[in-house]
Amino acid sequence: MRSDVIHTLLVANRGEIACRIFRTCRDLGITTVAVYSDADADALHVREADLAVRLPGAAPADTYLRGDLVVAAARAAGADAVHPGYGFLSENAAFAAAVQEAGLVWVGPPVKAIELMASKTRAKELMAGAGVPLLAPVDPATAGPDDLPLLLKAAAGGGGRGMRIVREADALPGELLAAAAEAASAFGDGEVFAEPYVERGRHVEVQVMADAHGTVWALGTRDCSLQRRHQKVIEEAPAPGLDDGLRTRLHEAAVAAARAVDYRGAGTVEFLVSAEGRPYFLEMNTRLQVEHPVTEAVFGLDLVALQLRVAEGAPLPSPEPPQPSGHAVEARLYAEDPARDWQPQTGALLTLELPEGPGLRLDTGYTGGDTIGVHYDPMIAKVIARAPTRTEAVRLLARALERARVHGPVTNRDLLVRSLRHPDFAAARLDTGFYDRHLADLTAPGVGRDPATAALAATLAEAVRNTQAACGAGAVRGAGAVRRAEAARGAEAVRSASAGSTGPARFGAWRNVTSQPQRKRYRSEPDGTEHEIAYRTPRTGIPEPHETPGTRVLTATPDRVTLEVDGVTRNFAITAHADRVHVDATDAAYTFTVLPRFTDPAAHTAPGSLLAPMPGTVVRLAEGLAAGVTVEAGQPLIWLEAMKMEHRILAPASGTLTALHAAPGHQVEVGALLAVVQEDPAATPVPVPVPEETA
Repeated sequence: MRSDVIHTLLVANRGEIACRIFRTCRDLGITTVAVYSDADADALHVREADLAVRLPGAAPADTYLRGDLVVAAARAAGADAVHPGYGFLSENAAFAAAVQEAGLVWVGPPVKAIELMASKTRAKELMAGAGVPLLAPVDPATAGPDDLPLLLKAAAGGGGRGMRIVREADALPGELLAAAAEAASAFGDGEVFAEPYVERGRHVEVQVMADAHGTVWALGTRDCSLQRRHQKVIEEAPAPGLDDGLRTRLHEAAVAAARAVDYRGAGTVEFLVSAEGRPYFLEMNTRLQVEHPVTEAVFGLDLVALQLRVAEGAPLPSPEPPQPSGHAVEARLYAEDPARDWQPQTGALLTLELPEGPGLRLDTGYTGGDTIGVHYDPMIAKVIARAPTRTEAVRLLARALERARVHGPVTNRDLLVRSLRHPDFAAARLDTGFYDRHLADLTAPGVGRDPATAALAATLAEAVRNTQAACGAGAVRGAGAVRRAEAARGAEAVRSASAGSTGPARFGAWRNVTSQPQRKRYRSEPDGTEHEIAYRTPRTGIPEPHETPGTRVLTATPDRVTLEVDGVTRNFAITAHADRVHVDATDAAYTFTVLPRFTDPAAHTAPGSLLAPMPGTVVRLAEGLAAGVTVEAGQPLIWLEAMKMEHRILAPASGTLTALHAAPGHQVEVGALLAVVQEDPAATPVPVPVPEETA
């Protein structure tokens, strides 16, 4: 049996998964090589690697999807093995073959196994022969009302691209065309197939690990039912609520699938489990999964280390896998706004700090100060919690996310916390329609939050900061000796509140000094609610709230404020970045934009303006869209592609399109004017024909 000892490993990927693989390599004494695009020149995975090779360009098609460049990079760096991670080229049989033809060790399954599982239609035929349970295929050309609802899926690729749910027969032809077009664009293969759509189905998968000596492990189950746009958000192991018979059936089917293609390495067999508990094969992912940490946590394994061991030709440590213990839950922290159609967000990630402690794990490709760009997936990090029971693991994860300090773009952090604490999730009532039913409630503003008090804390911190700056510049003045003495005492209190001094100003109350209150205005992000805070700064230099009964200031520094609110002491950490202020409380986090005292009329855009919600590329326009056509409120007009997703720009009202500045292929920045719709409520709009959403 061939044995290839790996000394230097190139990871043909980026971000979190590259950093994750490098971590195991360091433990094993393996030299690491990163590849990077121009957009990733200063990325964390590049900083953590021992060696790095540039792939000229920024778009994935020019860099991470160029197998020839990656193989050349491996040769240039002296690597003797390549690990593909997940995504990009990880399930590309031609790339796997090219790696091996170059004399390098491929840390993945055999090329033939990748080829057999690359097409979902061919994979289903193979699984049928292996006795794996399947949904009966439906011919879209002959499908009738009795076959509905249908699920259309791209035969190649994944990630929800090319996927459609069809509930009405009249919509089927258009959905087929749209699904095929998206599949061709995303994967270079427009083949689409149809199968029955299982209402309230659960997404359950089995991790497999196989060696070249005939051993195949089924490493338990994972539930990945909480998804947005057919992409996973929260995963856990083991999948809760499955009886022993169903678990056994899933394990046996997964092993049969792996043996049917002579599998080696790490892979995942995915199933749809109906509400009645019947499993159906979906696909086999011939790579490591994003959610692999929850399996590692309950089995006490390092799956990447096992991948490397198998790639070197060694057998798995034993004929049977270890016994699992406890429960693990993973949440994907995304730079996106769930309340606004999951729009991805970009910009500087100013702070990324999560609590450390027993049972907690953070996998990320970012640190504070990095930039989240437009070219790649918006996932910032994966946060994993393990505990003896599911209830404890869920509670630990929710609290860790709640205590995290994440400053910069809008994230889905609040959604994750609320999801984990939702009664349906707590009771393990899980299915892929969870967010379809609950998203509005989970993203509603104000639940369990007190932004007004957080804004007060931000105001007091800024007032201390301003007074400190003034005192430091010799600006403390008084008309007489008493005033000078009071000002000096106030200045000393402020100085003691600054970092590196003896401590914050501490006081039990404040003096009622006659002075005019000052006011600060903030806008909560991302919901847009405005807050006006009134405060006074008396001669002591210590700010005090105005018109805020029941609130007492205990301490105040430029970065920390402690308030007593209705008898309860609350702590706030304040971080200011330009016109943004981030306030982290013990039970919630707030982001405010500081507003000018008076509104600038020039800041307003014309009514009906359609602005780009994120930087991206215009991929298409509604058919026949041009200045002068009539449109209907809510009608999709423009499609933008950003961060691996397509996003629709909708008509804000019924009326006439008076201006169109977008065209396919145009690169646009956030806030760019794309079009203008002049509202005409009395008009009977004749909408231009448009295909359905493709994201």
